[in-house]
Amino acid sequence: MTIGERVRDARIKKGYTQEELAKRLGYQSRSSVNKIEAGRDIPRAMLGKLAEVLDVSPAYLMGWDSASTNDSLTAAQLSAHDSNIYPIRLKRFPLLGKIACGKPIFAADDKESYVMADMDIQADFCLRANGDSMTGARIHDGDIVFIREMPMVENGDIAAVMIEDEATLKRVFYYPETGKLILNPENPAFEPLVYIGEELNEIRILGKAVYFMSAL
Repeated sequence: MTIGERVRDARIKKGYTQEELAKRLGYQSRSSVNKIEAGRDIPRAMLGKLAEVLDVSPAYLMGWDSASTNDSLTAAQLSAHDSNIYPIRLKRFPLLGKIACGKPIFAADDKESYVMADMDIQADFCLRANGDSMTGARIHDGDIVFIREMPMVENGDIAAVMIEDEATLKRVFYYPETGKLILNPENPAFEPLVYIGEELNEIRILGKAVYFMSAL
């Protein structure tokens, strides 16, 4: 694959249109992205920006590395890309305030720190579980839960949900025909949280839980 083909492949995997990628790169129109994907030479400075926006490594775009997400390879590692010793590839995920597995608790929007985890995890941020209401889904107190940001999830998905200024992690069931939202725990010791009518105006889906990480 050429550099342009790798850019196009990474863009499609991220779900970006050429217009969206151009905007993230600071271009006025998609024509610049179209030229890159068609094979135009890419300045070194732009190569780094492309890698950052597309969540890949510069080595991947150059064809030196088959990895499809960002890493921190040094120049020495790049020169030894044909070695039989391979780096463990990690990336940083923003860790937000704790999220309740039980009663909702306040979840700070500011980033407390970062969690290093496998580069293949497709998530936007992570939260630390606090409580025992989701143990039936193998999510325990202190576990790190990775969230893919989205405004709505499928019925039965586990999601991070904001209730006014508080957050909780529950299995979501929404019934638009009756205007009812049920947030189900995964522990029989806890009761479902039920919201109807105007109560739904105070509720926002943060995103779908896609991975969790427990301490061994």
